[in-house]
Amino acid sequence: MTHLHQLATPACIIDVDKFKRNCQRMRTVANAENISLRPHVKTLKSLQAAHYYAPSPMPVTVSTLAEARYFASAGYTDILYAVGIAPNKLSQLDAILKVAEDFTVIADNISAVQALVDYAPQFSQPLAVMLEVDVDDHRAGLLPESDELVACAKAIQNTPALRFRGVMTHAGGSYDCRNTEERQAIAHQECQRISFAAEQLKQHGISCDVISAGSTPTALAGVSHNGINELRAGVYATFDCVMAGLGVCEVTDIAMSVLTCIIGHQHNKNWVIVDAGWMALSRDQGTADLSQDCGYGLVCDINGELLDGWYVKATNQEHGIICHRDNITPPETLFSYGQILRILPIHACATSAQFTQYHVVNKSLEVSQVWSRINGW
Repeated sequence: MTHLHQLATPACIIDVDKFKRNCQRMRTVANAENISLRPHVKTLKSLQAAHYYAPSPMPVTVSTLAEARYFASAGYTDILYAVGIAPNKLSQLDAILKVAEDFTVIADNISAVQALVDYAPQFSQPLAVMLEVDVDDHRAGLLPESDELVACAKAIQNTPALRFRGVMTHAGGSYDCRNTEERQAIAHQECQRISFAAEQLKQHGISCDVISAGSTPTALAGVSHNGINELRAGVYATFDCVMAGLGVCEVTDIAMSVLTCIIGHQHNKNWVIVDAGWMALSRDQGTADLSQDCGYGLVCDINGELLDGWYVKATNQEHGIICHRDNITPPETLFSYGQILRILPIHACATSAQFTQYHVVNKSLEVSQVWSRINGW
């Protein structure tokens, strides 16, 4: 069995014990509330990873049609493509629909719905459609009280080759919450607003089989998710520095890291140079506005133990620059040439996208599995 120090760097590492605990944490929430869980597979985009947190025939959420095809080909039949459909992608839908009967797309405006209505006769069977609802003025979605929401639902319901399935939302504004109280408030708001949208449609004779909401911060806010029957979240399986910075998890819960090697120093600047730049870590600086800016990642030793105060301050394409928050001299015992380190990601979705596979390690730092992933759109 391969040991961690034998891998070529940079490499993306999954701590399997932390990963399993994180997966169980979300299952416990959904089970306790008797809510269907639809994991978002966009972070890892891996069938082997999904085996742990979204085994078939469990419903899943995807962010690309490439993911939809990948999971459909593996036997998944209930797949929600949770990005507003673009007209140039309509021709790709039927091939997925033929193997995944509950493949579902979303729309959040009458123009998108009309494009689906016009194209619908070309589908080999009715395509399920959900409407995205804006619950926090953060990104996309129809307002729950809007006439357009009702008009869109009626247009879908009245088209034989389409099947209206319900409403969904994502409280992206939860990523701006800075404490538990704020996360709980937006979690309540998310459920209240999406259930209000469903009630509005019900009053017009339109039923919602699925009322779907979720983000990792709101799903794990510690509140009852009243008014919904489906919970969606994704990054919880690995977590990252953003989630830790928001208080959703602890740094020690982060199951993903980037293995890197020290390739040099700038002694006069107290810099350590490693072979993981932004091509491995990504350019994401999602903690810049949080109470602690983690730069491009927090630094751990090869065992995954956090080296307090050390972080990746800057990156070039293939170079990372590590320094201490107090600008202390890097001790040779921790940062000698050739030493192996692990970097905790700022945003796991962005970091994992830099790799084609994950090395899954156990407590003995042995690579027990290698998981592949799908890329592209």
